[in-house]
Formats: sequence, C-alpha cells, structure tokens
Amino acid sequence: MTTLMKPADIQAFFETLQAANPHPETELNYSTPFELLTAVLLSAQATDVGVNKATARLFPVANTPEQILALGEVGLCEYIKTIGLYKSKARHLLETCRMLIAQHGSEVPRTREALEALPGVGRKTANVVLNVAFGEPTMAVDTHIFRVGNRTGLAPGKTPLDVELKLLKRIPPDFRLHAHHWLILHGRYVCQARKPRCWECSVSSSCKFKPKTAAPA
Repeated sequence: MTTLMKPADIQAFFETLQAANPHPETELNYSTPFELLTAVLLSAQATDVGVNKATARLFPVANTPEQILALGEVGLCEYIKTIGLYKSKARHLLETCRMLIAQHGSEVPRTREALEALPGVGRKTANVVLNVAFGEPTMAVDTHIFRVGNRTGLAPGKTPLDVELKLLKRIPPDFRLHAHHWLILHGRYVCQARKPRCWECSVSSSCKFKPKTAAPA
C-alpha cells in the first residue's frame, strides 16, 4: 500500500507542476461553453484527439443546441461516427440540446445540479464544465487522476468520488483551480498506467510510489 503523501510533499508536488505549466488547459478544442459540453459528452471512452477530429467537422456546421437538433440523429451521427459509442452519445446530446433550449434559454447552466440533470452528464462531466468553462475549483476524476491520486499517495481512494473528495481536501487552495489539468496531463504523459516514467518525472521526490521504475536500457 502506498504511503500517504505529507502536506509538505503535496506543496512541493504542485509547486513543481505549476512552475512547468503555469496555465494548463484542456486538450479538447472548444470556443464556447456549449462546445465544451458537447466535446466532453463525446469524450467518454474516447481520446481527446479523436473527439477533436470529429468536432473539427461538426462545429463549423453546428455549434448551438438549435443547430445540433436541426441535424437530427442520422445527421449528427455522420459527424461523430468515428467516436466510440457514437449512437448513444448522439441520442444523449440531442436530448441535452432539447433541455438546454426548453429549460435554460439555450445556455449551459452553471450549477452542478442542473448540469447533472442533463442526459449523459455525470459528476465527472459536470466537474469538467464547471472548472474549464466557469473557473470553478472542481476535480473531475478520470482514469488518469484516479491512478495518480492512488499511486503517488496524494489521495488514495477506492472510488472516483473518494479520490475527488480527498483531493479537494488535501490540495492547497492556491492550486485547486488548475490541479485537475496538472494531474490529467501528468497521468497521461508521465505517470502512465502500465509503466510510469519515473526516470523523467519532475515530482518523483514528492511521490510515495515504490519502487520507482528505471529508464529503459
């Protein structure tokens, strides 16, 4: 079992990540809150690269709830069929568009409760929208953050919600706004699932994972 990271290590961990990337951003391409919500809905069990390829075709044609609805399910599927689970995602997105128009004046709501009431929007998606579109210090725990939280000793937990609540409690306030992105990027490119790249990790001295993996020969 990984040792719990101490507060001083947590401070050093995030100071290092912040110094390397002061203003981290999502790797999903978007220009409005609705485009972000759409991209995040499409990103479940898909890569950001794959989603960006699809939305690069979709958004110039339809990037409002009304325009997406006008495409219809068959029309929308043509744009997003390269993404996994595209049929169910298309249905969720169309129903979300109907609710945005009927209940929110076509605007993306700014509360967790209203976001989670939208079809296909769970806690993680709501947290991404609240953080990225509206600047809330939320923590969207995906597979990368779940792994990093447990492996490093930063916020061990058995469920994504466990990890989320521990991260919000243990991360110093100054780092909470951007912590979600720092941890995702760290997990995606350095603290990888099969073999963490400890030999090139900038925060290995703060991390409690042992034994550290050695560089390939």
